[in-house]
Amino acid sequence: MEVTTKKIDDANVVINATIPQSAIDSKVDQLAQNAGRSIKVDGFRKGKVPAHVVKKLHGEKLEQDAQGEALREVLNEGSKQLELKAEAILGEPLFKKFDKTDDAITVEIELSLRPDFEAVGYVEIAPKFDMPEVSDEELNERVDSLVAAQAPFEKIAEDRGVENGDMVKMNFSGSIDGVKFDGGTAEDFNLRIGSGQFIPGFEDQMVGMKMGEEKTITVTFPESYHAKDLAGKDAQFEVKVNEIQAKTVPTLDDELAKKLLHGEEGASVEMFKERVAQQIRNEKLSKIYNEELKPQYIEALVRHFEFALPNNIVEQEIDAKVNAKASQMSKEELESYKENPEKVNDLREEVRGDARDSVAATFIVDVLARKEEVSVSDQEVTQTLYYEAYMSGQDPQQVLKYYQQHNLLPAIKMGMIEDKLFSKILGLDK
Repeated sequence: MEVTTKKIDDANVVINATIPQSAIDSKVDQLAQNAGRSIKVDGFRKGKVPAHVVKKLHGEKLEQDAQGEALREVLNEGSKQLELKAEAILGEPLFKKFDKTDDAITVEIELSLRPDFEAVGYVEIAPKFDMPEVSDEELNERVDSLVAAQAPFEKIAEDRGVENGDMVKMNFSGSIDGVKFDGGTAEDFNLRIGSGQFIPGFEDQMVGMKMGEEKTITVTFPESYHAKDLAGKDAQFEVKVNEIQAKTVPTLDDELAKKLLHGEEGASVEMFKERVAQQIRNEKLSKIYNEELKPQYIEALVRHFEFALPNNIVEQEIDAKVNAKASQMSKEELESYKENPEKVNDLREEVRGDARDSVAATFIVDVLARKEEVSVSDQEVTQTLYYEAYMSGQDPQQVLKYYQQHNLLPAIKMGMIEDKLFSKILGLDK
């Protein structure tokens, strides 16, 4: 068996080999003999099945296994010649050629390798930024909002009409053409005016009503209303205001500050305002990071480090980007691509540059994270997903299950490592 190797670049190599058919036949004979010692065939004692019988029964499978064994030997020999370590090889071998004749099998196999480069100069190219400031106006507005959220609703003492933001306790009875409908009647129902909880126009017509006042409110159910028998129809509601409640904004003192800081020891108005200012600052910093610093730094890193990329990983990224574009195409657009292979090739070339940059960025982050000793545990990934699920009102376990089933956890973890790494280099974690 003749094996030769060639280095395309630092991340890609080619192994060429010619495997004589005689070598395949020899392996088939050996495999048949080994199988004959273990398989059971009617008419023969177990362990005594002749090789020619095994070959007659399982010839095609033996041929495939022999070829597979020969190809593994080719890969081992090629890796030995190139002095490759198993952990340096990325993805599956790509067969560029597999020609089988009566005399031999000729193969050309491309292997992609993990890129290696010297991680220097990456701190110096990090984008500079000014730490965002928090104005007194911004701070006071946020503090007032947080304090107001703690305000209880209390029955008003003054004689005034309903205003936006009030909580109204009311009776109502709805009908269409004089006929009451299911779900259209209630007593002592609490409605926050301006919440948009009721049919459009209902809450607006309640503004100005006083306690004890009765009024007929006319509204039209939206065409998209969930109850089809009501959708698009005009309805009349007989409404009576039983009570008007308004928020009484509490005074911010140390006791309220302690409540807002969840009972933290030493809580004070000053501490609360400092925490609120830091929250606003972090929000601004997060916006600057995501919209400016992160994309600028990734672009700078990709331009700074020049190294060969593994072809198979680049092609996989191109596939992903093409599929993403295809998912946004109309049925007519998709058909035009199916009927025109050249158009598909053009699209692949169109996204190749972005794909190469994405792959390069991934390897750069991996190398820099190891150098900076930045890592993210599986538990941190799970905690992050759980938190985001809670914040969006989703079931955390179902969200985690979805990510696991669709093999999305590695990408989430990589994104978290990237943010943790960049925060450290840019000084955002101080």
